[in-house]
Amino acid sequence: MLDLISALGLALAVEGILFAAFPDGMRRAMYEAAHSPSDRMRIVGIISAVVGVAIVWGIRQLG
Repeated sequence: MLDLISALGLALAVEGILFAAFPDGMRRAMYEAAHSPSDRMRIVGIISAVVGVAIVWGIRQLG
């Protein structure tokens, strides 16, 4: 459970840094995401989840 909370905190920190450093770029990215077809969003979400799980699994194997 602590790992999940740490991961959420890290995600918020990274997202906050991106919004602070590149507000116009993030606004454009959110606009593009909002106007993308649902199928594309679903595929990107699945790929992101698989890559994220693979990274966590790989790091856990090293430790």
